[in-house]
Amino acid sequence: MPDTAARHAQFTEIFANSGSAAITREIPVEAPVALEFNGIAYAVMMATPADLSDFVTGFAITEQLVARADEIEDIDIAETDKGWIVRVMLAPRAAAPVLERARRRVSESSCGLCGIENLEQIARPLPRIADPLDIDPQAIFAALGALREAQHLGRRTAAVHAAAFCDIAGRILESREDVGRHNALDKLIGALARTGIPAADGFFLLTARCSYELVEKTVVAGGRALATISAPTTLAIDRARQAGLALHVLTREDSLLRVM
Repeated sequence: MPDTAARHAQFTEIFANSGSAAITREIPVEAPVALEFNGIAYAVMMATPADLSDFVTGFAITEQLVARADEIEDIDIAETDKGWIVRVMLAPRAAAPVLERARRRVSESSCGLCGIENLEQIARPLPRIADPLDIDPQAIFAALGALREAQHLGRRTAAVHAAAFCDIAGRILESREDVGRHNALDKLIGALARTGIPAADGFFLLTARCSYELVEKTVVAGGRALATISAPTTLAIDRARQAGLALHVLTREDSLLRVM
């Protein structure tokens, strides 16, 4: 079966002290992935076309089209000469949000009100976490130390993001990778939903800067704690505080920053 995550490419390696050599390296696949829900074209994402069932499940959850994996009745994945198409059939009770989003997109095509619409979407309230997870920093250090072993594609290519879900002791239970940090998290959220692992029972660890979208996806998926290896943005901090999400950033194997 062909590898959909990476392929080989030829390069010339040039050395500082003169000389060069022909080498072959693996590089991650980046391809357009069109997502359709109940026959309605919804989005085209640039992604690594692996774990696409997890990806579309997590995407549907973080877009708030569905609340649970069992609201997805069928997933059909097809490769074309231009990219990938993922066709999803939602249960009838979950189809309304797709139709509403499609209706809004028609009105946005003229762009007369799309700025107002987008600002309202960014400011929409997040679910409030009643019981934020108080993670022992030693658990985060342990998970970070184990993360490289979980980055199978990352070790091969040095060019993708990873998202891991860890238990409260810092053991990595699931991990997913993608060229896009948002896609990696959606894949992980989908994997948790499809295997029945509650997102509230552990913490998320991401090899990315902490942007507001990653905070929001974590909260919407039911997560209570998030750790990232890079720094947060102001909006990420604001959104985490509004939701009550426990947030740790600039995590290293011997230090981290806890957002107060």
